[in-house]
Order: sequence, then C-alpha cells, then structure tokens
Amino acid sequence: MTGVSAPGPAAVVVRPAARLRGELRLPGDKSISHRALMLATIAAGESRITDAGDGADVRSTAAVCAALGAEIERVGGDGGDGGDCGDAGNGGNADYRIVSPGADGLRAADTDLDCGNSGTSLRLFAGILAGLPFTSVLDGDDSLRRRPVARIIEPLRSMGAVLHARSNDSLPPVTVVGRTPLHAVDLTTPVPSAQVKSAILLAGLRADGRTTVRESVATRDHTERMLRARGVDVRTETDGGGAAVSLEGGSRVGTVSERVPGDISAAAFWLVAGATHPDAELTLGNVGVNPTRRAIIDILRAMGAGIEERPIDGRGSGYGTDAATGAADDGVGEPVADLVVAAIDEIPILCLAAALANGTTTIRGAGELRHKESDRIDGTASGLRALGVRVDVDGDDLRIHGGGALVGASTDSLDDHRLAMTFAVAGLLARGVTTVHRPGSAAVSYPGFFADLERVGS
Repeated sequence: MTGVSAPGPAAVVVRPAARLRGELRLPGDKSISHRALMLATIAAGESRITDAGDGADVRSTAAVCAALGAEIERVGGDGGDGGDCGDAGNGGNADYRIVSPGADGLRAADTDLDCGNSGTSLRLFAGILAGLPFTSVLDGDDSLRRRPVARIIEPLRSMGAVLHARSNDSLPPVTVVGRTPLHAVDLTTPVPSAQVKSAILLAGLRADGRTTVRESVATRDHTERMLRARGVDVRTETDGGGAAVSLEGGSRVGTVSERVPGDISAAAFWLVAGATHPDAELTLGNVGVNPTRRAIIDILRAMGAGIEERPIDGRGSGYGTDAATGAADDGVGEPVADLVVAAIDEIPILCLAAALANGTTTIRGAGELRHKESDRIDGTASGLRALGVRVDVDGDDLRIHGGGALVGASTDSLDDHRLAMTFAVAGLLARGVTTVHRPGSAAVSYPGFFADLERVGS
C-alpha cells in the first residue's frame, strides 16, 4: 500500500505514492517561535503567542524561559513527543501565555539550562544571559554538545561577559557569567550567521551604547523585525549583499500578542514533493515568507516549479502557498554564497530537487552544514547516493547530477530532522520501498510530519 508504515521505533518504511493530495497546516516557524518566547521573557508583563511550533526544540526554549523566572502557560499542542514519529495531523502547534518580570527580574536557575537539541536556544540564550548579573550553564543533548560555540563566545567576551566551554572553549556546555552593563561593540562576523548576529544584538540590549553587527552577506532578520515590533529602534544599513545592524543599549523590550506564521523550512519538503511528483496538488496555509527566508520558493521557481502564492487577508507576513505539479526542468547552476546563506536549512531537500531536475546543480560554500545536528553535507550525500543519485563532494561544495530516477533504499537520518524528512519525501518519489532509520528526529521541528506524509500520499 502506498504510504508509511513503522516496523519499529528505529525506522519507518515509505512506499511510492501514485499521487499527492491535501491541504497542510504547517508547524509554527521554529526560528520565530524561539525568539517570541525569549523576547516575551525579557519583556516585563504579559505576552501571548499563538500557533508557536510545538516541536522538541521550541519546548526546550520554553523550559529555559520558565527556569529563568518567567511564568509560562502552554495551551494546546498535540504534536506528541516524536516517539512514534509524531501523530499530529495539523503540524503540531501550541499557544502560550507568558508573564515575566522582565530582564531586570530574571533569576539564576536552580540547575543547568537544558537546551535539548536546539542550537538556536543555546546561542541566543547566551546573548541574553551575557547581560544578566548571575551565572548560568547552558547544556544540551549529545548532539548539541558536538556543535561549535566559539563564534558566540568570542564576541560576547569582547562585550565584557565571562564565558567558558569544553575543548578549548569550542563545545558545550557553556558557562555564562553575565555582567551589567555590557560594553557596546562594533563587530564584523567572520562567517555570516543569523544566530551569532542575534546573540550579539540581544546582548547589546544590555550594553552601554550602540552595538553594531556587520555581515558580508545579510542573514535572516527575524530578530530585528521582532525587536522593532516590540518597540526597539533597530537600524539596518545595506551595502551590496551585506548589512550592518545596530541598536542602542538600554532599550526596553515591550510585550505583544502575535501569531507565528507557518515554518517555511517545513513547507520546503512539500514544495519539493509537489514540484517533483508527476501528479500532485498540495496547498500549504499561512507560510511565513519573510524576504530573508523565502529563498526556497525563488530557487524552486528558477528550477521550473509551479508555485502560486496568495496573500492572507492582504497582509504581507503570511501566505497560503500552492505547490503545483510538474518537475523542475533545470538545475540552479552554481549558487553564490548569499544564496546558500539564505537557504541554509533547506539545502538537503533542495539537493533532492536537484537530483530530480535535468542537468547538474552545484552548491558552493555550504560549510555551515557540517555544524548542524549532523554533518549535513556528508549525510545528504550518503542518503542520496543510496537512492541512486550521483553526488560529488569537494570540501564544502556539493555537486548533484540530476536526471535519473530514484531507487528505494535504506537511508539513515543520523538523528537529524531535516535529513529524516528529506529521505522520507524521496521515498514518495522513488521506485520501490525506502526505509528511513532514526525517523523520530523529525519531531524536533515537525512533530506531525509522518502523519502528514501518510495523509497526502494515501
């Protein structure tokens, strides 16, 4: 039977789908959900968040906020814990009511702050904690403990905080000894990273002057937009493809009520499925299309995908997006660095799209992928090769030779949610049966993914 079956908790079997049909409600954008909870915690008063993602990563952030002294009331959410690969059919969302004393009223936690598998949680909380007058320890699971932290330690130290980590200050756990006020800085990040930029800006709220972060390539700007919505004067100056973002220390963060749009990184799996399957009609509601995050849509269109966008109620913050039928005709050529940065989280599923397009696609400068939940360059290449795709890896560059048919195979997610979902989508499109090992990692960002996969492919 077409669809998904679970031979055990360690793997799922995906069979090819004769057609793909359905309307999907996506999980709330994970990046925005993290930031909404954090900003509500440093704002004094009551904030409400609707449709936040309910994956394990966002729950880790909510738990850290509570440990620091915010009152976190979680309402709804049925994404499950991912033990059976998720059982929700609505993407898995939750609403939150947060009442916080604000940054000046937060307290040291009684225990280490557990960020689980969430690198965003660890890096952004490091920025927040750098400006608070107590000591905290940020830790996480085995995967998080292998992810680099030197890029946040160095700039936060230059602002006056004291930070220490394992392995010559390169790996978690991270001890943060905060100070108030911090020193304002004007820094250029050696590698463009929205998480590093955000950590510095959040620390800059507690600094003694104007903090500026300069990037050679502008990264996603969720943090800047959300701070502005909360009354903080954040200024952005662009220069070619780069940007300089600055804010004044001592700025107070206000409370808001907001709805989190659907996660475009989650939408990417269905956009690729709809664009590459010969008989697909998928509708995705309320997809967040921040201009710094919509690269996946623009790339797929450049590859020949038919994608229609319909603004919701005339607002520019969210869209209902249709993924139309028809395989992409051409590869995207050789994306430059800014394209990689803009679509860094979507590279694995874009590689699958490239495998089904005609021609050869080269993705250059994707070294950031080696420091995610897994080494996504090697993991993506290994999985696609098992599925019959010719993939060349040269340092941090990937070359995918398209035009062939996928053949069902055994694939390993490496406990990485984006790899698990990429290989599962491949299973819908391949000839024969595809097994995805360690699929439960999908619950990190999309608890209901496998239920949705079963529904649209049945």
